[in-house]
Amino acid sequence: VLVHRAMGKLQSKISFSTSKYRADSSVEGTGPVQAIQQHGPTHTDAVTSVAALKPDLCVSGGRDKSVAVCCWRSGAVLRRFIGHKREVTKVTSALDSNRVFSASRDKTVMMWELHGTSGPSQHFPGHDLVVTGLAVSPDGSQLCTGSRDNTVCKWDTETGECLGRTAISRNLVTHLCWVPGEPYVIQTSEDKTIRIWDSRELQVAHTFPAKRHIQTCCDVSQDGRYCLSSSSGSAGEGGEATLWDLRQTRNQVCEYKGHFQTTTSCVFLPWDPALTPRIATSSYDSTVKVWDQETRGRE
Repeated sequence: VLVHRAMGKLQSKISFSTSKYRADSSVEGTGPVQAIQQHGPTHTDAVTSVAALKPDLCVSGGRDKSVAVCCWRSGAVLRRFIGHKREVTKVTSALDSNRVFSASRDKTVMMWELHGTSGPSQHFPGHDLVVTGLAVSPDGSQLCTGSRDNTVCKWDTETGECLGRTAISRNLVTHLCWVPGEPYVIQTSEDKTIRIWDSRELQVAHTFPAKRHIQTCCDVSQDGRYCLSSSSGSAGEGGEATLWDLRQTRNQVCEYKGHFQTTTSCVFLPWDPALTPRIATSSYDSTVKVWDQETRGRE
């Protein structure tokens, strides 16, 4: 299941196609395409974040201050969590778990139980400004959060205790993601850098060379070997996604260029043995592009 982060009214979309995607976002049809199934709005205002929860469930957060759990097959809203005082900025979960985490402009993070009450089961206060990064460890025991207050914090999800807090000057966090099977967390920032944090001591283990533009988002491949970051941009300048090697060399592998405005999200697509690895990017230029990870879209 691929869940894209998107702005606007949340609409679950299902399409079945054997189409071949090209980097210029055109589609070469090679088989019949069924009608797209659309569902009514889940939130009453813009959707700010979406994440996978279970194979048939996704979680979303919005400007309406709520967190919703939906079945993408039926479009049904199964749970709605209310508790934040301002808009929700990020949502996440440990895949296949029953716990949902949300960050907000109210400077807090909350944990919700899929089969619990509508109120939060845990609070994580402590940031001084809006929380803009959220990543949970694969086993769900720890949480990393980042904020525009230049700090990254680590939390015990059971007790709510803050286990560590590190501040770096001008490190306005834009996104966090946990490396599968590792104690490392990837972080993007408005200072144009991508950092690898060692969550055990909450120290920076590596910083990639700074890009020319603000880094807006990041994702890690399922095998933990690569990470992606996306750049801000305008008028055809910037807006690229960058592939980085997380192994010993920790080099920039390549860039994916084609968006004309800020690239807001980047994601590795689920691996399919019949296809070469693919990634997807979305942008303020109103497009979603699917790329061949190895050839940068040249098929």
